[in-house]
Amino acid sequence: MTGFLKTQLGKCLFFTRKKIFCIGANKTGTTSIAEVFRSLGLRVGDQGKAELLLHDWAKRDFRKIIRYCRRAEAFQDIPFSYPDTYRALDAAYPGSKFILTVRNNADEWYESLVRFHSKLVGKSRIPTAADLREYDYRYPGFLWDAQKLRYGANESSLYDRELYTRCYEEHNRAVIDYFKDRPDDLLVLDISQADAMEKLLNFLGYPYNGQTMPHANSSK
Repeated sequence: MTGFLKTQLGKCLFFTRKKIFCIGANKTGTTSIAEVFRSLGLRVGDQGKAELLLHDWAKRDFRKIIRYCRRAEAFQDIPFSYPDTYRALDAAYPGSKFILTVRNNADEWYESLVRFHSKLVGKSRIPTAADLREYDYRYPGFLWDAQKLRYGANESSLYDRELYTRCYEEHNRAVIDYFKDRPDDLLVLDISQADAMEKLLNFLGYPYNGQTMPHANSSK
């Protein structure tokens, strides 16, 4: 943990109640995981409010993100899907569970992300920087801010396959390395696998009775 992150956490209250964080990249089945959380009776964090913490994440100021997590029991997507957030939350909420959702490979994830953004913006093509600046999601330009802050994209590198897949793979490797000696705290999960629901429920300590994994918010 960096000295800066320790300083930020030192300014926060620490909470003992355990939480569940889905920390896989967007378009790895995170919406489906949120549906599972709700089916288990868990209070899921308001995604719209969480995504507005994007700029706090970009500054690596986790104070508001940590306080936000007091409101619910389970969380997914931005800023939980972004690098370093899991480190701060692990320190603030010891004993919590973390789920790293993944795709079969980085290229499959990239294609899903681009399809989703193309469908969302509705231009029948890969969006441009101008499209993202104009599109009103959370606020006009949120999608453009997210590409800049998460992937370091500019107008020429927006949706660059090599850039995006490298960020995806680096995040996954960092998470796995961070939890490498704590198998009870991290589940790496591909929701497309036949036994995904069984693995998830076992990891969370819920009984498995043949339930199937939902597949929500598909980009196809």
